[in-house]
Amino acid sequence: MENKRKSKITNVFIISVIFCVLFTIWGILPESLIGAANLGNVTGIAQSFVSNGFGWLYLFGMSAFLLIAIFLIFSRFGSIRLGKDSDRPEYGLISWFAMLFSAGMGIGLVFWGVSEPLTHFHTPPVATNDLTDAAPLAMRYSFFHWGLHPWALYAVVALAIAYSTFRKGRPATIGDTVASLMKPKYEAAGKGTVEVLAIVATAFGVATSLGLGAQQISGGLHFLVDGIPNSFMTQLIIILVVSVLYMMSAASGLDKGIVRLSNANIVLAILLMVGVLFLGPFSFIMDLFVQTTGAYLQNLPTMSFRASAFNPDERGWINDWTIFYWAWWISWSPFVGTFIARVSKGRTIREFVLGIMLVPTIFGLLWFSVFGGSAIWNELFNNVDLISTVNEKGVETGMFALFETFGGLGTFLSIIAVFLITTFFITSADSATYVLGMLSSGGSLLPSLRIKLTWGIIQSSIAAVLLYSGGLSALQAAAVLAAFPFIFVVGMMVIALFMDLSNEPDAAKSADQLKKEA
Repeated sequence: MENKRKSKITNVFIISVIFCVLFTIWGILPESLIGAANLGNVTGIAQSFVSNGFGWLYLFGMSAFLLIAIFLIFSRFGSIRLGKDSDRPEYGLISWFAMLFSAGMGIGLVFWGVSEPLTHFHTPPVATNDLTDAAPLAMRYSFFHWGLHPWALYAVVALAIAYSTFRKGRPATIGDTVASLMKPKYEAAGKGTVEVLAIVATAFGVATSLGLGAQQISGGLHFLVDGIPNSFMTQLIIILVVSVLYMMSAASGLDKGIVRLSNANIVLAILLMVGVLFLGPFSFIMDLFVQTTGAYLQNLPTMSFRASAFNPDERGWINDWTIFYWAWWISWSPFVGTFIARVSKGRTIREFVLGIMLVPTIFGLLWFSVFGGSAIWNELFNNVDLISTVNEKGVETGMFALFETFGGLGTFLSIIAVFLITTFFITSADSATYVLGMLSSGGSLLPSLRIKLTWGIIQSSIAAVLLYSGGLSALQAAAVLAAFPFIFVVGMMVIALFMDLSNEPDAAKSADQLKKEA
């Protein structure tokens, strides 16, 4: 039964808020006061320890989640509905896909669409001096980082929550998805701990994306208007302005705010992508998309388990890219999983997992082909040095550097890009305040405005503090550290899900029973 309880202040909310506030205070303490214990230094050391010591766990865990998602599609559980057998989806496919995409990737795609393939092209994952070898490697690993793995993770986490909430009638919290694994006398403490871990992972994972968004909006405005510096103060002002906008959206509710903004995001993203596709080397981009998709699928097992145990130099690249991405997706998974679950009641498990894995993945791969492919084509065949701009002005400027190659139309594309990043920023933050409100108020599907606004302020504060403490490196470190404990929670969620599914009657029997009731 869907949980319609009004939200309330819980111990989970209080503990999570205190932790996040203390972290924010730590981040603004002057280095003269705390010395080497400053936020940037400590998180950097901790990130190195986790990446080097437990990188294998991220690689194995993410690959396991992909295999589990594929199994669920073809298993006997695929016909089970997330809700009663008579329930049907609340949102149409287009709006559903739009919300998946906006919540799950949004800012990241725009931020890294040019800069990641371009960076891999010049610093390839496997050492090579031949640029014609580096180019396909750069594209293949960009596909790898943004392809099936993250969406399989989101599908598994979202399924565990949606099944527990809509099929079993439990509160919509991550703690309740794993409660069956706990002894009764430890259940309350165990659920509370899991929920705090989920909230902290969400707050820091989303704050990482908000920081990236602020950096890129700042970089875009600097490209468009000479007098605007790409500095921390500009980024801080952007965070403040956009925070007001997304909290206004949060106040308008799920159907009015997030759904409309998500649909707007998709329209703007498609317009921008189609514009670059036809202004750029169209045939090259489409050839690249087809070729790299094949290479990605062919090499997926090898890339998935690549740890470079005998090559420390390659392992450093894996830590900086693959491990960071896997950690970032894990830190996002409680937020994205809870949000996707909330908007997916009535879908079958097969439709649910297939939709989450395939549609956003295909769009993401096409996105990287258009933007990353155009950037590499300019460097290889058009004698344009984009990487110098990226190295000099920051990775957040990669897309705007590419737009400059389109002459007068580049300014128009840059304006669209700034609007797109802003709407993604608003949608991600709006969705996150809603999910954090749910998680911290006992699973209420109607979190109060007061709780949502509290989390909105905290998210923006963490993003600002991380930018202040170390920019991109601090953002990456926060994502890796927030994800580490939560990977164990996802493992528990999978075990509990399959324990519940094993008690489901065969799909054929369920269908016969539904016919009899009709």
